[in-house]
Amino acid sequence: MIWTLPDLGTESCHDRGMPSYRTEAIVLRTHKLAEADRIITLLTRDRGKVRAVAKGVRRTKSKFGSRLEPFSRVDLLIHEGRNLDIITQAELLNSYGQDMTLDYPMWTVGQSMLETSDRLTSEESVSSESQYLLLIGALRTLTSGEHDPSLVLDAFLLRSLALAGYEPTLDACVVCGVIGVQPFFHVPSGGAVCAQHRPPGSVAPKNESIDLIAALLSGDWAIADSAEMGVQREVTGIVTAYTQWHMERNLRSLPLVDRH
Repeated sequence: MIWTLPDLGTESCHDRGMPSYRTEAIVLRTHKLAEADRIITLLTRDRGKVRAVAKGVRRTKSKFGSRLEPFSRVDLLIHEGRNLDIITQAELLNSYGQDMTLDYPMWTVGQSMLETSDRLTSEESVSSESQYLLLIGALRTLTSGEHDPSLVLDAFLLRSLALAGYEPTLDACVVCGVIGVQPFFHVPSGGAVCAQHRPPGSVAPKNESIDLIAALLSGDWAIADSAEMGVQREVTGIVTAYTQWHMERNLRSLPLVDRH
């Protein structure tokens, strides 16, 4: 069902000559504005990250606001404003948050996904369709319960970083380029390193851990789901460190994730 904001008619926007656009989006976060409004941060399919005002959504009788909560996938009509765009129509397509409400581990994983997408996309009207589709697929997989939430998060983080140009090198030394499985992994360098060019701070992961990272990157869930718990823990540590380093700031939601 489509809900239209009653206190900001579409006609008034047209009267002021405000151009409009329709877009599909995931709600990443919201902030209060004035007494009854909210600023909604959206990851759109075709315009990157957009911040727009939803007027009147904090009023108790507003049915519009429930469609603009984090984790909601929505189809929107938005009018371009001078400072912030204005949402005037919203159709709810999926509400992934409903499936997470009573599952704290799942909810914390979902929050980390939203924050990662927020950090890795710009507000410069640049299409982020790949990141948008990745987030949709990750939330769908997470709420389906098909795979361990921790594995789903690690896969999402690795693939998000790969889309941003930070895919870890696993099959060659990142320093000298020698091909093959290497005994060490160095987060700041971006992947595997050989014994000769191992920088300080390198770790020596199990071969099975490198295989799991590769499986999470490629979506090979047969390998990922069968990984031993010790291997999963080691990979989670590597992925967490890799994410924090290459995003250049900590994800506030990541320490809250209920890991193994």
